[in-house]
Parts: sequence; C-alpha cells; structure tokens
Amino acid sequence: MAFVTPSEEILRKSTTDIENKFITKYMPELDPVAVKVYLYLVYICRNSPSLTMQDLCQALSVTEEDCANILKYLEEYELISVISMSPCEVKILDVENVSGAPKRYKPEKYSDFAKAAQGIITGRMIDTGEYQEYFSLIEEGFDQNALLMVITYCVDLKGPEIRKQYIIKVARNFEQDGDTTVRKVEDRLSNYSASTAALIKIFSAAGLRRQPDVSDDKFYKKWTAEMGFSDDAIICAARHFKAKSVERIDAAMEELYNNKKFAVKEIEDYCDNRSSIYSMTIDIAKSLGVYIQNCAPYVENYMNGWISSGYSRDSLLTISRYCFRCGMSSFDGMNDFIQTLYSAGIVSDGSVESYLEQLMQDDKLIKQILSICGISRRIVSQDRARLSAWREWSFPDEMILEAAKISVGKSNPIAYMNGILSGWKKDGIYKPADIPSSGPAPAASSSSGDDRRAEIERHYYNLRTSAELKAEQAQAKAKADPEYAALSRELTDLNIKLAFAELRSEQEAAQISGQISSAEAKADLRLKALGISKDSLTPHYSCSICNDTGYDSKGLPCACLKKFLGR
Repeated sequence: MAFVTPSEEILRKSTTDIENKFITKYMPELDPVAVKVYLYLVYICRNSPSLTMQDLCQALSVTEEDCANILKYLEEYELISVISMSPCEVKILDVENVSGAPKRYKPEKYSDFAKAAQGIITGRMIDTGEYQEYFSLIEEGFDQNALLMVITYCVDLKGPEIRKQYIIKVARNFEQDGDTTVRKVEDRLSNYSASTAALIKIFSAAGLRRQPDVSDDKFYKKWTAEMGFSDDAIICAARHFKAKSVERIDAAMEELYNNKKFAVKEIEDYCDNRSSIYSMTIDIAKSLGVYIQNCAPYVENYMNGWISSGYSRDSLLTISRYCFRCGMSSFDGMNDFIQTLYSAGIVSDGSVESYLEQLMQDDKLIKQILSICGISRRIVSQDRARLSAWREWSFPDEMILEAAKISVGKSNPIAYMNGILSGWKKDGIYKPADIPSSGPAPAASSSSGDDRRAEIERHYYNLRTSAELKAEQAQAKAKADPEYAALSRELTDLNIKLAFAELRSEQEAAQISGQISSAEAKADLRLKALGISKDSLTPHYSCSICNDTGYDSKGLPCACLKKFLGR
C-alpha cells in the first residue's frame, strides 16, 4: 500500500490547492510543524504517492518519532486518518466534510498549569503543540502537579533548554507504568535518587559518558532486586564486558545470570575464560582460512560444545589445521569431523595427536596409490573409505601398493584395484610372494579381459551415478524452498546439540530429541506440500547389498555381479 492515499472526495478534485477552510479554521490552531507536515502530506497525495514517511521526515528535518506523534495529532483534528503505522499508511480527509471542530482545550482550564510549566522551562518558549501534549496527558488522567514534577525532574537533568520530545517521552513512560499521581511520581523519583550514585559508578566503569536518568533506574532495579547482583558485581561486569550502553550492560547481566555467575570473583573468572574462548575462536578461524566478523555465534554454536566435550585449545587448533589441509575448511566441516572423533572416543590431546598422525600417514599412502595409478586429484572421503575397507580385508600396505601397480593403465584403476584385492582375498593371497606370476586373475590376463573389466566398471558407475544424481536433484529441489531449507539447517544444528547433550544430561538430551521429532514432522509436512517424497532424498541403488559397487562388505563379488556376468 502507498504511504498516503486520498479519500474519494479528494480524488475528484483536480487542484493541488489548500482549501480556505483549512487556512481559516485549522491553521491558527495547529502547531507550526504540524502545519508543515500536513501540507507535505497533501503534496505527496496529489503529486508523488510513491514517497514514504522517511522521505517526508528527511524533507522536513523531523525524526520519525516526532512525525508519528504529529500524525496522531492531525488525526485528532480529523484532518487525516492513520490506517497503519508499520508500514505507515495515511488517508487525507476532506476539510469540507470534517464533522468535528478543531480540538481545543479551554485556556482557563489549564492556565495555571501552563504558567507553572513555562516557569520551569525557562530556556525556551513552550509552543502550542507541546501544550497540547501536556493537556492530552492530563485529560487521560495524569495529575497536573505530578506532571509538573516530571517536567521539573527533566529540566534538572537536562537543563532549561531541554527538548520537548524528551519530556513527553519520560511522561509517557511514567503513564505506561501507572505512575500518574503525585505520590507515585514522588516515590519513583525518590527511588531513582537513591540509585543515582550506584548508576554513576556503573556508567563510569562501562565508559558511558552521560548522566543516569529515571529510565535507567528500571534496569538497576532489575539487576539488583530481581536478579540479585550486588553493585560491585554490576560494576565488574560493566568493566569486563566493555558495555557501552545500558542495553549492553543489561545483556551482560542476563548472560551472567543465565550462567549463574553472581560473585565478583566468579564474574572475573568467567570473563577471563570468555575472553580466552573468543581469542581461541579467532585463531581457529584463521587456521581454517575463514573470516569471521562476530565471534559470538561461533562460540555459542561450536566452541562451547567442543570445550564442554573435553577438547583443549591445542587439540582444537591441531584439528583445525588438519581440516584445512583436507578441504574441510569451515566450522561446519570441522564440527562434523569432531563428531566423528568423539564417537570414536578420541578426545584427549594424546589420542587426537595420534589419530591425526595416523590419518596423515594414510593420506600419504593414498597419494602414493593415486600417483602410481596416474591419477592427479585431491584426496576425497571415498579414497579414505576404500583404504579402510581394504585394511579390514586384512591386506597390508605393501599388498595394496602391489595392486595399484597392476592397475596402471586401466580405464578405472581404483575400481580395478578393488577387483584385484577382492580376488586375492578369495584366493587367500595376502603376501607379495604369493601373487601368481601370470597375473592377479584370468580376467586381467588378456585384452578381452580388460574390456570385460571396463564394461563391468562402466555398468556399476552408471548405476551409482544415476541413483545419486536423482537424490541430489530431489535434495536441490527441496532446499530451494526457504521454509524447508530453514528446517533442514535446524535439524542439522539440533543433531549436533544432541550429540553433546547426551554427555551432559539425559533430561537435556530428551528435550532436544523432542525438538528434533517436531522439526522432522514439520519438514515431512513441507516436503508433502512441495510434492516431494522424503524417500527420494536418498539414493536408491539397484542392489541394496553392494550399493551398486559389485562387491559386498567383505570384498566378495556380489550376487548382482555374478548375474551381470552370466547374462
């Protein structure tokens, strides 16, 4: 919707003139700034409906808060109708058809108040609009003497030239809290005076260069009466958190309260450790080659979990360097790797170092295998999985290298190696001396055998690729939907949290499990709405025994391979 729209009567007019009745009847009563705003609204309505409230504020040099108040003020005069404030929509009403008269307060009714208010605000003249705000507060139930006390407080705090917006804001704050009588205003200001000295010390520790006001007292009461912090504890937190605003001090106190840190020593230790974690996060990001602007989300989502699981700074830095070398150069990639380590019980510095050393040795062997086979590419996770499988088949590294040498020149040497090692396993050949001099298997002894092997490799490659491509396409289609993508990310985060929660508390783990079930149900419903089968997100291989590799988990030819060979 447009910011300003005309009524039907206005649309029928073909002029941009201002009606005389507005000039003679309303303009003398209106605040000067309100007149400017009204005239600009009419201009926007007639000539530039695409302009927004922000454009009006910029053109007239008024704040959005002041503009909002003026719009309400003009609405009281029935010159406009405010349809919505967010986004702002205003309808211009026809002056000719306005039923009400200009809103007017009888001067004699508030003359004493007006004189008293002007006697307090000596640095400037109170304009009509400001008086209208005060009179409106009084009409709504604010005691006149109580309002004068609020004005006096504001002038004492800010000086005799204080802006009207500040006084109105404070008065409205009192009104919202129900402090509109002399007794309640007096009590509130008295309590504020009692906390002023403490607030000054807190502001000084935080580096805040302003005097506390009555709105700050509400925070102070929250920190002390509700949360139970002492003044020294609040000062310590303000200094350590380098909080440059009351809101940031409040956020710091919330963090300490949630972590049950109340004493000064507890806060100091917490902040020192917090600083250390932030520094560690930056170092890990550098090791991963990742630029981070704000450490907080990385500390919350990754670092705290890793540290609570027992990983030290040295171990985490070692892991991050390994992840960078292996292409897992992100916090998500490193987190997946740490979950693998944790599942295997690899947590202590020594066990992490030994495990990573073994992985690096394995990578050297894989690079040697790829080099022998004439393959030039990075190591991928499938290479490590194959090496692990070959070792589970009881083959030493020297036999794996022998298989690589025999596979040189084949169309798919790695798959050929798999076939050779499977044949050796079947024949019980586990030493280089036992390898038949005629070759590893009859199928590899002739060019026709090579052709047959290539045919088998192409057959299974096509089967695997087709199944995986369909799953990838389904996943891409699902994740193109923002709602499902958000649920998918939420499930990933929850599963990570569950892994760490299971170590800390059964109750916490059960709670997170419930959240996972709820998120999975929402994800399933969203997939259904998108017309995507959940089953389609995972590859469906033609053979569930070998997953379209031709060999089962023991390295023996699968039944589907035998069927293919006998076709």
